[in-house]
Amino acid sequence: MEKVLEANKVHLSGRVLTKPEFSHKTYGEAFYILVLGIFRRSGYEDRIRLIIPEKLLSIHSPETGDCLDISGQIRTYNREDAGRNRLEVTVFVQKMDCCFTDECDCFNQVYIEGFICRKPVRRRSPLGREICDLMIAVNRMYNKSDYIPAIAWGRNAIFSENLQVGDKIALNGRIQSRDYRKYTEEGHLINRTAYEVSITEIETLINAT
Repeated sequence: MEKVLEANKVHLSGRVLTKPEFSHKTYGEAFYILVLGIFRRSGYEDRIRLIIPEKLLSIHSPETGDCLDISGQIRTYNREDAGRNRLEVTVFVQKMDCCFTDECDCFNQVYIEGFICRKPVRRRSPLGREICDLMIAVNRMYNKSDYIPAIAWGRNAIFSENLQVGDKIALNGRIQSRDYRKYTEEGHLINRTAYEVSITEIETLINAT
């Protein structure tokens, strides 16, 4: 179990944007969702969705505007949306501390180990920067896996393009939100938000056991 936990680690600090709202109940335990805002150096605010067990909220239930420091794991699942499966990306909170201060330090760090499960796609951003899209399968307890989208930039993108399905990798980065617009089959323009890991460091672990 220790290795599984070490392969998927997230540490976030930011300001609470929404109060906890009931999400679902599993095996008699309730879980709640809230949105955490984390500013980048550029000034853009990532809005990360957290899933929090009720037992953590019984200690302290965060209010809008509170500073929150959490550690946990990235979790993904498929949700049906208009007859199609849509990948939902959240952070499952395992530890949580509320910081009662006007100043909120923003921190966003992700470390994952997993396997390339889809051929990487290298392309150029609208500004001409090299990027590469990855999908990484990360083992979870009880024979489950999370399928985590990630994006590499510059030299990391060039390196990632040559990865093969089944290669084991380790990466450091941050989880980010990205707003975009798309047309539905009926021709309606809708707003969507994508969540992915922005990679800062990546290496292969092909020979690791």
